[in-house]
Amino acid sequence: MMRISEVINLTYEELLIESDNNNLIAKEKELPISKGRIKGNRIAINKSLTETEKKCVLAEELGHYHTTVGDILDQSEVNERKQELQARAWAYSRLVGLDGIIEAYLHGCENLYEIAEYLEVTEEFLNDALLHYKSKFGTHVETDEYIIFFEPSIAVLERNPNVLLKIEISAG
Repeated sequence: MMRISEVINLTYEELLIESDNNNLIAKEKELPISKGRIKGNRIAINKSLTETEKKCVLAEELGHYHTTVGDILDQSEVNERKQELQARAWAYSRLVGLDGIIEAYLHGCENLYEIAEYLEVTEEFLNDALLHYKSKFGTHVETDEYIIFFEPSIAVLERNPNVLLKIEISAG
């Protein structure tokens, strides 16, 4: 069983501070073909994105800083794709996490939109995080007090057998 840590719902501003604390220079710029990019100690975030989108992109770029070695822009190599997935997993852990799913359940969220809004991430980012967790854990994962099911839809079950809340996630 996994232990759940305290949820840290970081804001975009707090991620910028974290970047600065790691001696990274994060700037918003016009980026014609990407949402964000890291090169050396510089992170560029597309300035036309919403605050929520910027938060998700910055978390992924910080994930690259913490997990990636070298230039991985060419995704034709298996190693580069693995590093991309590691960076995204780092971001999912920071902004969603199993603890975030449980906190959303405790808050009363009932669908993908409500969970994304509660966690202050995009629906796309949340959906990708859920697919990542399903790939990592399979149909479900157990924590100290909860079981999170990823199939047939996301559901959180408190270990008290008398309490069940199912959160349906629809594709549309």
